Amino acid sequence: MQETEIRITPPKSFAPGLSEIWQNRELLYFFVWRDVKVKYKQTYLGILWAILQPALLMGIFYFVFSRTLNISVGMNYPVFTFSGLILWSFFSSGITNSSESLINNSAILRKIYFPRILIPLSSLLTAIIDFVFAFILLFILLFVFKQTLRWEAIYLFPLAIIITFLSSFSIGTLLSALNVKYRDFRYLLPFLIQLLFFSSQIVYTIHSIDIAFIKPLLYINPLNGALELFRSAFHSETIYLTGVFISCMSTLVLLTAGLFYFKKTDAYIADLL
Repeated sequence: MQETEIRITPPKSFAPGLSEIWQNRELLYFFVWRDVKVKYKQTYLGILWAILQPALLMGIFYFVFSRTLNISVGMNYPVFTFSGLILWSFFSSGITNSSESLINNSAILRKIYFPRILIPLSSLLTAIIDFVFAFILLFILLFVFKQTLRWEAIYLFPLAIIITFLSSFSIGTLLSALNVKYRDFRYLLPFLIQLLFFSSQIVYTIHSIDIAFIKPLLYINPLNGALELFRSAFHSETIYLTGVFISCMSTLVLLTAGLFYFKKTDAYIADLL
């Protein structure tokens, strides 16, 4: 009887391997479900923390920036802040969890083979679950504060979420691979998250900045393009398409760099863990 030899080799390109991800979709589901259970294990409120965290921050920012400093954003400030915070929570949680995902799963990575990209991807999908619950609360706030919602939200919301997903996945995947070889990045991550937060139009609007050359620079942060589209569903002002285009290009560059380096590191990830 002739023996069959199966060789497992790393992919030759930096393509995400969508067919391989689909073949292992059940394993991906297991990782996501495991992460959700671990995240809220032994908590009384559980998934409600996904709603409480942005809601509490919204209240703090409302009293500090709107009531005290009288910052104007052209729409209802609580809705403005909460809409920014739920996208930010999705974006930052995906990056933070993905960056540590390979190290946290080192035991299983050393034992069996499966597409390594499933690990950071599952961390990001876990963040989506939190976003869905917070997104539902956003519609309640729209009713409470009588904030109008344009019909264009049908496509503006999905576009903003896609940009947020891809940018978070790009940065998280890149950092997860870098973290395996250079553990210094875990100490750099808190500074990076703070930098991204203050450069994002969460508690302020970029349109209020008078210095012309700063506005395009801020849109290099891809979250700003997503926020521009997301909040355009609440008002009739013209979308700053140049900024959205810059954010999309930034996302594309990050995605290419993240996948390329991850695939390059894929061959020896288990040896470094």
